Amino acid sequence: MKKAIHYINQFFAGIGGEEKADYKPEIREGLVGPAMALNSVIDAEITHTVICGDNFMGSNKDEAVDRILNFLKDKEFDIFIAGPAFQAGRYGVACGTICKAVKEKFNVPVITSMNEENPGVEMFKKDIYIFKGGKSAAKLRKDIKSMADFANKILNGEELSSADEEGYFPRGIRHQVWLESGKTAAERGIEMLVKKLNNEPFETELVIPEPDRVPIAKPIKDLSKANIALVTSGGIVPIDNPDKIQSASATRWGRYDISKLDNLESGVFKTIHAGYDPAAADEDPDRVVPVDVMKVFEKEGKIGKLHKYFYSTVGTGTTQAEAARMGKEMLKYLQDDKVDGVILTST
Repeated sequence: MKKAIHYINQFFAGIGGEEKADYKPEIREGLVGPAMALNSVIDAEITHTVICGDNFMGSNKDEAVDRILNFLKDKEFDIFIAGPAFQAGRYGVACGTICKAVKEKFNVPVITSMNEENPGVEMFKKDIYIFKGGKSAAKLRKDIKSMADFANKILNGEELSSADEEGYFPRGIRHQVWLESGKTAAERGIEMLVKKLNNEPFETELVIPEPDRVPIAKPIKDLSKANIALVTSGGIVPIDNPDKIQSASATRWGRYDISKLDNLESGVFKTIHAGYDPAAADEDPDRVVPVDVMKVFEKEGKIGKLHKYFYSTVGTGTTQAEAARMGKEMLKYLQDDKVDGVILTST
């Protein structure tokens, strides 16, 4: 029987949440967490489950990858599956990172699943199979089934269809195929052109992705005269969270007056971000929004001035569309106040 190995994070292994996100890599024999659901639908035996904390993978990538590859070097496996990671950004990046490394080291098929808003999609979709998954663990069984169905095709040597037909994100790979219709490219092109001219639906054979590029701003000529603002996706807000910014999947943002402050005091400001351990940020909010350092720079003349407001929202689970909207809304205020540059801090 074919063999598989499954990768999950500390949360789905039942070890803990943010307080255990620095959990070091380990490998266990048998099934842990979602591996049990996967094992019931895949045409292979999941012999081992690899576990790693999301923060450990993010902060110690080389060490984490080396450890996991070392775990696998004496194991027999025909396929490697990670996740599903849903909309969890760090988990998605971790799944993409280890899948790519396993593929390159052991030359076995690797599969994972993420929601389209997961940053791991853009980072790794050209390197590995990433299936289009749900936003949350409520879709776990469905996402696992999608990965397993495709894994079974690979394991059984069946013919694989296109990305759209199978359900994974396109990798930018083109294959030559022979159509049953026997129509030439010229004939198909003319048919599409006629449909387009008649406003009829048609499907192109070569999809050109729309570029989503932001022009690089010109450098600030003289920082000592510049008006610099602080913007964060780290969820730092006044203690009562007056704008009711959500702790995840945010659709709101706030701006807060710091013109008379030299730093952000604990107990006056806090983080409402649900994607990381809040202890360090609550103890000293300047760790996420460095008002203290920027005020020193202002007094030393390294910058002209620190903008009187800082702007805040939450990044975890927030969709690209909502982030873009909030950014544009913030931009109007920044432009009105003649801000020259922005320091964007995260977690």
